[in-house]
Amino acid sequence: MQNSIGYDRIYVIDTGANTGEYNMAWDIMCTNWLRGPEAQAQLGRHVALLRFYNWSPPAISLGYNQNPDHLDLEKCKAKGIDVVKRPTGGRAVLHIDEITYSFFSSINATTEAYYKAIHLAIAGGLKKVGVLAGFQKSQPDFRTRYKKTESLACFTASAKEELEVQNRKLVGSAQRRFGNILLQHGSLLLSEKHKEILDLIKEDDSRVLDSISKELESKTISLSEIISRPFCTEELIRHIIDGFQTIFRANIHNLETLEFESLLTEHLASANATKH
Repeated sequence: MQNSIGYDRIYVIDTGANTGEYNMAWDIMCTNWLRGPEAQAQLGRHVALLRFYNWSPPAISLGYNQNPDHLDLEKCKAKGIDVVKRPTGGRAVLHIDEITYSFFSSINATTEAYYKAIHLAIAGGLKKVGVLAGFQKSQPDFRTRYKKTESLACFTASAKEELEVQNRKLVGSAQRRFGNILLQHGSLLLSEKHKEILDLIKEDDSRVLDSISKELESKTISLSEIISRPFCTEELIRHIIDGFQTIFRANIHNLETLEFESLLTEHLASANATKH
């Protein structure tokens, strides 16, 4: 594919493992900051930001329009699992044993073009470790599907241009536009632990739970099921970063967490001062 989206520079940051509330607040705060004039003055024009992060403790994130009533919140609490809302759409994801990314960019093309280009970059990284991922070519009727309890888990269905291996979903992504800024984030499954979400669904009908279980088994796949040898997560992330460099024809600049978070803290303090 000839990708028409390019950047002078992509900033890369790894914010490590944090709570679900922190992770989602970080994405929202960063999106708001990037919408302002100070971000362009400090980072430059024609740039993007790529963030990697983890979850501690594990968390379930819900799409911003998703009703949490089908989750057993008491059981989540007892198991030490956070429950948070994402600023993007989609369905519930149990974030455990995965690579999570966020990508921020000003919008100069269709959101669909960004969706595919980002997945091309991730596919390029996967190819370096011997995983050949393809794209889902059709778009399910999510409006109808979301009316059913069976749709509660994100990984029971693939959206168009999501990455699959053996026709099973490996990477789940969601995006949302905030003014002129696009936020896309997603999860690359490292193991089958994401299926443990089944135990956290509040549903009395065993047929519904059985249906969700079968869909998770038949429609998802993880790297541990594809790669028989041990693999290094840090190495895979480096390959994915190389994929972004190639697809977006950009220079890569690594940011230290404290360096970048100081910029966000300054932005938040300024925004709060303006309110008062």
